[in-house]
Amino acid sequence: MKKRHLVSILIVVAVLVLSAIIVVLLNYGPANSTPLRYTYDIVNVYPHDENAFTQGLIFENGVLYESTGLCGYSTLRRVELETGNILQFYALPSQFFGEGITIFDEKIIQLTWKSNKGFVYDKYSFDLLQEFDYPTEGWGITHNGSHLIMSDGTATLYFIDPETFEKVGQVEVHDNSPVTELNELEYIQGKVYANIWKEEKIAIIDPQTGQVKGWIDLTGIQDLENSDTNNVLNGIAYDAKEDRLFVTGKRWSQLFEIKLIPLE
Repeated sequence: MKKRHLVSILIVVAVLVLSAIIVVLLNYGPANSTPLRYTYDIVNVYPHDENAFTQGLIFENGVLYESTGLCGYSTLRRVELETGNILQFYALPSQFFGEGITIFDEKIIQLTWKSNKGFVYDKYSFDLLQEFDYPTEGWGITHNGSHLIMSDGTATLYFIDPETFEKVGQVEVHDNSPVTELNELEYIQGKVYANIWKEEKIAIIDPQTGQVKGWIDLTGIQDLENSDTNNVLNGIAYDAKEDRLFVTGKRWSQLFEIKLIPLE
């Protein structure tokens, strides 16, 4: 009886272990699975302030929130989508180079580039509520509903407590090898979309594993001939209610609503 009982227990344990392995494989797939490839169709084109050195972009309740960079020119703004008109404006002190923004719990959180300092504003008044520090450069920021997700120009995404602003985790983004220059971020349907600095493409990242699940090729979306080489693609916003995806760039005169087209 004891021997048969032990065999039964071992069989049950083996089945449970095998089931757990199957679940992991179904959820995550191979570590180096080939990312999907996308091109785009332009659905709509909207005006964009060609003086705005776009560093962060958000769409919420029918309007855009935008962070612009360059010392002495960095701003936080609320912008009307259809016209590009600036509805509300806050100028950062001249020593700060504004970077990514996100909206969390009715507050706007904005990073700066090399000052190791972030700002928290009231979403409605733009009143400055709080400052916080971080040890890296600040590039892009978004959130998954529970944690802030931040980039610093490396291949690392940092998970930040939205109350204490302490780091609680991190993941390295990879597609066979590390994917660096992660810039402006947007959290869309469980994935992190990231501009790659000075490239006309966006990475779609699994934030749990860091694996790139897709690449969006935006080659040719904006005519950059004879323009400043720094005026690159940068700015991703998502309208969750209408399932609309917007992109723009630094000092671009246009903001594009696009539809993703899978490539074979």
